[in-house]
Amino acid sequence: MRYMKWSQTILSLFLASAMVTGTGLHGATLSHSTSAANSTRLDATVRAVQKAMPSVVNIATETLVETRTPYDSLFEQFFGYSRRTQERRYSVGSGIIIDEGGYILTNDHVIRRANRIWVKLSEEAGGGEYEATRVTSTSQSDVAILKIIAKGNEKFQAIEFARDDDLMLGESVVALGNPFGLGGSVSKGILSSKSRRPATADQKLDVLDWLQTDAAINPGNSGGPLVNMDGELIGMNVAVYSEGQGIGFAIPIKRVGESMAEQLTPETLRSQWFGARVKPGSIPLILATVQPESPAFKAGLREGDVVLRINGKTARSFIEYTRELLNSTVAKPVELQVRQGEMTRDITVHLIPESSYFNADLVAKRTGLTLRELTPEETKGQRLQFTGFVVTEVDKDSPLADVLQKAAVLVQGVDGQAMTDMVRFARLIHAKSPGEKLGLNCLLIPRQGFPQSGTLEITLR
Repeated sequence: MRYMKWSQTILSLFLASAMVTGTGLHGATLSHSTSAANSTRLDATVRAVQKAMPSVVNIATETLVETRTPYDSLFEQFFGYSRRTQERRYSVGSGIIIDEGGYILTNDHVIRRANRIWVKLSEEAGGGEYEATRVTSTSQSDVAILKIIAKGNEKFQAIEFARDDDLMLGESVVALGNPFGLGGSVSKGILSSKSRRPATADQKLDVLDWLQTDAAINPGNSGGPLVNMDGELIGMNVAVYSEGQGIGFAIPIKRVGESMAEQLTPETLRSQWFGARVKPGSIPLILATVQPESPAFKAGLREGDVVLRINGKTARSFIEYTRELLNSTVAKPVELQVRQGEMTRDITVHLIPESSYFNADLVAKRTGLTLRELTPEETKGQRLQFTGFVVTEVDKDSPLADVLQKAAVLVQGVDGQAMTDMVRFARLIHAKSPGEKLGLNCLLIPRQGFPQSGTLEITLR
């Protein structure tokens, strides 16, 4: 018993001495921790990585691809049926957590055609693995949004957005990723350009100005963040220039935000017209646009309004706001509390079906053309597959008045954009001002002779 007391006394004295003198195991740990906190190694780059890395994830996908072998033709010839053979293909990329509820931002090309999607958190965030679902995506902007299938009420660390256009040529930037699930990948460089135009030979992209950096962006880093020295998201890594060394590209956060605001709307997901959009990443949430004559406009919402509450809940993030907005329907109005200047207002917005406003009547009112969609029966048996809108009537002063007497007119696009949906057509026209010129891409089908294509310019009313 005396030995035990003596041993405990000696041990206590040793530990106390180690803590005072900085010797011993515990002292070494304290000394290392203290030196690391004050070390010059902990510079702006390290702090930016520490701040942003917990929001970076690895994305793995599984895609089922139908394959065909030489034996398949034998089965068809001798047994009268064809075999459908599928091959599983896997790919990887990176993503960015943008909401504590588990919403993730990534490239559309990372998850395009995927049948299953898995997400692995960075080591800094615990390294957990989850399955994820696709919320929405578009190939035009190469932006996709995923949602982690969380276990219970888990919260995830979301990245902080930089302000739109808050970019300085030559400033230091860091490209982050989690390729192949092997852990965080970090490369540093400078912002080389704010206005690089991507090649559009292989696919159509509406991103006008990509960011260029000499920070190495590896293939597995697609969908990961490009951050500034404050650890704020300024772009999403998208590509590396194969013909040049040290040249990588990222979609600027302004364009990413615009794509998110366009995709996560009642209009895009529900075909219901609300008519106002907030700016993603901004806190507090601010209305960036309010469409004239929209339900939001008629209810009293205006550009620049600060959203305080939606459906009785505090609007703490863009995703939470969007989630509540999408819970609203034509039968369930949106209840908003906003600040307009120095005044706080409660506003109720009643959504309406888009087709009740964006239709052929609106097109006729603004263009003087009465259109109807081309039916499959009208194209049946034709050598060429026609798409578009048939012009059935025109105003007397329309440039098409004389043409319509000699040929059938098919409107196939507007200003070079293909148009096959009346709602989209009317929405595009609604966004333009009276007096603006509009180029209609038409196909003239004469009663005798061959069809001819051309562009007809009209002035909007």
